[in-house]
Formats: sequence, structure tokens, C-alpha cells
Amino acid sequence: MSEHDQAIAERPATRLQEALRECDRGELTGPVDAFRLARRKWQGAERIDMSALAKELGINRVTLYRWVGSREQLLVEVIWSLAERTLCKLDAATRATGSARVVKVTSGFVDAVIANPGMQFWLAEEGESAMRLLTLREPGFQARLVGWEERMLREEAEAGQLDLPADLHEVAYVLVRLIESYVYLDLITGEAPQAHRAEPMMRMLLR
Repeated sequence: MSEHDQAIAERPATRLQEALRECDRGELTGPVDAFRLARRKWQGAERIDMSALAKELGINRVTLYRWVGSREQLLVEVIWSLAERTLCKLDAATRATGSARVVKVTSGFVDAVIANPGMQFWLAEEGESAMRLLTLREPGFQARLVGWEERMLREEAEAGQLDLPADLHEVAYVLVRLIESYVYLDLITGEAPQAHRAEPMMRMLLR
């Protein structure tokens, strides 16, 4: 387990995070209902409003916050669930190995994020606050993405398909910073995000 995974494991879980783990065993709970409703709204390019969510769920705001922790924590769970699903789908679709696998999956992820209507709406509506939420260590999105990239790198290294003269955790972190740089290009430089610009930078990093 990496240091980032260890930090996430040691962090007190919200009721939603606990409920999502229980959901793997087919159990449905109130927190998961809130999560699913929020995810539907995010995918539909709608703002996630806590008062509106509580009303639609038939609960009060106090209960909703007790379930999910905060709006920011709920957003992270929603967006990470979609990000992880996208990464797994991209990984399953490639037969590449070594650095080619890492570049294929990671550049494909950049393309998918930039094209996602929910992400487009969220960044247009909340801009820099949205970017900060996904690029800070807390409440955990970036750490999970670094961990996912690191696991992929380690799989290739252990299979003898990748030999880099650097710590793999650090390489994973730089890959994630590259993802962020191109996904949030409009907010950083005013340029339109273009996924194809990220791929040669990833290839250069991993050669």
C-alpha cells in the first residue's frame, strides 16, 4: 500500500463511504441513495444543490450532511466513481504493455474528462473552486488518482515491461499533474482544453 493509500485508509470515513463499501454486498442505504441521486444530477449537467437533494430524498439537510460529510466530499465521491469507472474501462480496452499502456489509458482519460458534459458544466459554473477540489490532497480525489496511476505503473514494472530511473509514486504524481494541467487548461491559461497535447508529454516522461 502506498503512502497515499495509507493516508486515505486511515482517514475517518463518512457514512456515505461506509455505505458504498456495504453496497458491494448488495445492501442499499440512505447515503447511497443520496450518492446515486447526486451522480445522476452531475451526469445530467445539473448543479448539485444540497437543499434540493435533501428535499428530493425526503430528508432534512442535517441528515444529508451527516450522511455525506459535506458537499465537497459528496462531489469527490461522485466524480471519483465516474473517474475510476472510466479508467477501468480504458484499461480493459487496451492490449498495450509497459509505457504504452500507461500513456494509452492516461491520455484516454484526459480526453474523456474534457469531453464529459458534467465536467464541462461544473468547471464552467464553479471554475477555480472545482479545480481546487480535485487538485488538493483533501478531500481525496487527487490521492486516489495518484494511487490508481501508481498501481498501473507498478504492475508494468513488476511484469518487466517498465524500467524507470525514478520512484514510481513520484512518476504517478507527475502524470496526475499533467492530467490536471490539460484538463484545466482554460482556467490556467485561457486556452481551450485539448487532450492530444498531453500524450507526447506523457511519452517523453515515460521513455
